[in-house]
Amino acid sequence: LMNAAVAESSAIIEAFKMRAEAVSAQVQRVATKELAMELIVRLLHQEGVEDAPHSHAVWAACPMIGPAERQKLEGAVPGLKFAVTRDEAANAKVGISQVDWALANTGTLVQNADAVDKRLVSTLPPMHIALVATGAVLPDLPAVLQQIDPRKSNYISFITGPSRTADIERVLTIGVHGPARLVIVMVDDLEVAS
Repeated sequence: LMNAAVAESSAIIEAFKMRAEAVSAQVQRVATKELAMELIVRLLHQEGVEDAPHSHAVWAACPMIGPAERQKLEGAVPGLKFAVTRDEAANAKVGISQVDWALANTGTLVQNADAVDKRLVSTLPPMHIALVATGAVLPDLPAVLQQIDPRKSNYISFITGPSRTADIERVLTIGVHGPARLVIVMVDDLEVAS
C-alpha cells in the first residue's frame, strides 16, 4: 500500500513538471530548503541581480525565510530586497514568492495572494521564481479547492507558465502582461500550507 501511494505521488509530480514545462515554465526539484536557497542565489547571480537601478530582485514574505535566512541571502546577493513596494517590484529584474499549491493536470501554481507583496512579485518583474512544496502538488482543481478556506482566503491567484497573449492574427507574445520567465522550484522538505 505504501509503494502505491509513493508511485501515485511520483506520477502526480511528474505530470505537474511535464505540463508546466509544456507551457514554457522551467521546473527544478530540490530535496531541502537549503538547496533551494543555493539554487535561487545561483539564478539571481546568473540574471545579473545587483544593487543598481532596475537590476535588483524582490522576495515576498514567506514561511521559508526567517531573519537568519534573510540576512544570509542579503549578504550573498547585493540587490535582493525583502521590503516589497509597487515601485520596487515594477523596477525589479526578478520577483520571488512561495506559492501554496500546484495542479498536476494543468501545470498551474495556486497562491493565496491576500498579501499584496505576493501579487506584486509574481506579476511585475520580468522573471518570477516560485517556490512550492513538493507535497503541495495536487492532482487537480477539486483537490486544491478542498484545501482553501473561503473565510481566510480573499484573493487566489492561478499562474500557468509565463505571461502570454495573442493578437487577432494569433501572433503569440510572451511577457506583455506579466513575467516573460517562470522558474518553479519544488522543495521536498518545505512544509505544505494549511
